[in-house]
Amino acid sequence: MKKHFILINFILIFSIISCINQNKSENNGKNLTINTKQGKIEKVQLIEQTRGVNNSVTFTATSKAYTSNNADPTNSSISPSEWESISKQAEALDLSAISKLQSPTTGRYSDSALAATIIITSGGTTYTSATFDSGHPPKELEALYNEIQKPTRILKKKP
Repeated sequence: MKKHFILINFILIFSIISCINQNKSENNGKNLTINTKQGKIEKVQLIEQTRGVNNSVTFTATSKAYTSNNADPTNSSISPSEWESISKQAEALDLSAISKLQSPTTGRYSDSALAATIIITSGGTTYTSATFDSGHPPKELEALYNEIQKPTRILKKKP
């Protein structure tokens, strides 16, 4: 009787340990898949608008296009280092959560600031941020916003 009891306990403990290890490896595979899906940034776009003003800058791996008030876009090539720094900032974000981020200011409600939105295309899926005041992004988007703003200063036409 004691031999049966010991044998059953041994089999039970061995089964539990195997199941725990299998669950850990399955979870690691899921995390890896999520990072792989989110890791391929295809396009990053910043739209800033209010009454009478509509500015848009779009970055891809090879080009950037700036459009102001629906005029013809100003296109130029982008260096691999520029794209890498922008895509690296975008990859660091939890893209599925950017639509829920809170803006630190509310000037866009009264047209005292442009309403800005960042749109990121990754793995064929488009993620749109919550709207925020131009120049005052949510803390989570600040590094990406600043990285986008660096090259756009060069593209904007002076009146």
